[in-house]
Amino acid sequence: MIMKKRMKWTGAFIFICMLVLIARLADIQLINTESFGGENVNLIEESVGQRTQEVMIDDGRGRFVDRNLLPVGNFQEPKLVLFPFLKNIEWPKEKLAQITGYSAFALKNMLEDADKPLIMGSAEGITLTESQMDTINDLEIPGVFAIYQQAKKKDEAANHIIGITGESPDVLRERYPDKKELSSKTQVGFTGLEKAFDEFLLPDAETKLLYHVDGDGNPLFGINVKYIANANPFYPVSVKTTIDSRIQKMADAIVTRYGIKKGGLVLLDAETSEVLAMVSKPALERSDSGSHINHMLTPQIPGSVFKTVIAAAAIESGLKLKNSYNCQLDMYGEHDDDSDMGILNFERSFARSCNYTFTTTADELIKKDKKTIEEFAGKLGLTEKNGWSGNVFHYNQFRQFPEEKSPSIWDDPRDKGAFRAVAQTAIGQKNVRVTPLAAANMMATIARGGEKKQVKIADSILYKNGTTMFAFPDQDMEGDGISPYTASKLQHLLRLVVTDKDGTGRRFQSLPFEVSGKSGTAETGHDTVHKWFAGYFPSNNPKYALAVVELDTQSETSSANSIFYDVAAELSRLENASTR
Repeated sequence: MIMKKRMKWTGAFIFICMLVLIARLADIQLINTESFGGENVNLIEESVGQRTQEVMIDDGRGRFVDRNLLPVGNFQEPKLVLFPFLKNIEWPKEKLAQITGYSAFALKNMLEDADKPLIMGSAEGITLTESQMDTINDLEIPGVFAIYQQAKKKDEAANHIIGITGESPDVLRERYPDKKELSSKTQVGFTGLEKAFDEFLLPDAETKLLYHVDGDGNPLFGINVKYIANANPFYPVSVKTTIDSRIQKMADAIVTRYGIKKGGLVLLDAETSEVLAMVSKPALERSDSGSHINHMLTPQIPGSVFKTVIAAAAIESGLKLKNSYNCQLDMYGEHDDDSDMGILNFERSFARSCNYTFTTTADELIKKDKKTIEEFAGKLGLTEKNGWSGNVFHYNQFRQFPEEKSPSIWDDPRDKGAFRAVAQTAIGQKNVRVTPLAAANMMATIARGGEKKQVKIADSILYKNGTTMFAFPDQDMEGDGISPYTASKLQHLLRLVVTDKDGTGRRFQSLPFEVSGKSGTAETGHDTVHKWFAGYFPSNNPKYALAVVELDTQSETSSANSIFYDVAAELSRLENASTR
């Protein structure tokens, strides 16, 4: 009796185990074949991967070009591909050696240890011309190919702009739950334009060389290598940026030369507010998450650059300005032993950046209207994000700069009733935070006579065949701007910063371009300062608006001024060279 019970229980246990095993097999082979386990492993892909060797020529992801349609962030690198089965057959190694300059003996030795395709380019000492590539492919040697392989530029000057991609099945499924056809190895954008345009850049098909092997790595279907190409005439797309590659490389080289550890620059087309170049330091390193921050899109303490807002408010509100201000006094009206400015009028106060003039002016303005400072900051585009946003297909608010952060003027409205808080705000301290992008765009706005425009960094999305999928229109920023009269007065003040014999921008007098702008030194409260210079040039016919900032520096001298100077000088040289 006991034996029968044991047999029943044993049989039931075995039956349950069989059911569990069958369920597990069904889960693996039928149900979750494309998303197995906690890591969503694609079992079909892994199975195919075990019996194939492949060389990815192009993963099919879209790419970026500059305003002249030159590649940005990626390039086509010539590569020589040798498949491992070559070590088991006779093939004309000597002919290949004659073309490449790589010895036949070296090629043979490399193949002996190869268990996957060898991909050889400049890093391996093989630099192929287009003619050499054609000659290699004309030999029609099985397992030998000369290809152009899509690659990322490691030292690309625009890396912060373009951004980082990587594999993340979780992010992929979260962003695109309906795109079941996408491989778990599909690259997604994590920063920069790669993130902004990610859905447009997703691959339609890959281009690769494919070779089937058995369990020992031997040819499964002979020695034929299959070429799988993307035949779609529309994809992958290209995002045509507004960047000028020549200018971008030049700007990055100048910022690097001055050893800026943190900071950078934004250079805009003054007529359109299109980004010509943008540099952020520290340089982008995939392994260093701190370097992923684009400081040009992050609000910073602007210092005296913000006095431009106070000047605009005083001019447009009709405030009666004094004939003289005692610039021997500090920002709070107390005697300052370190100041030797003396008595200045409003114009020279702006040129020499006298704090007392602007703190007392701000105090008068705010007593008349507590909203004056933020109102005119808004009229100059400093109270909202400046990057292009709008409707693009099913996106209601597509942003070209998804990492751009919002600026701020006041943290506590009660500060408007405290003179010392108003004084600090007037000179761009306290809670004032402005992105370098917005500072450059403010200068472009003034240069245009007060017309506010959103900043563009992408001109259009182009199909593979060159036709336009979508063109990003120029768009005005929301809200009122300053009047043309106020803009004209600000242009005069910004020019005085350079032409006044004691102006903070007087060193720019020796440039080929006439420069207008405003300097700024912002105290951070951590024994460091932010050094700024923002302006536009040529003053009489503005083409460029430029903001440069060195963040968290302890240096007495301003690298920001030096970088501004060198960029303007180099742009003049480039313009002269192009007209010859």
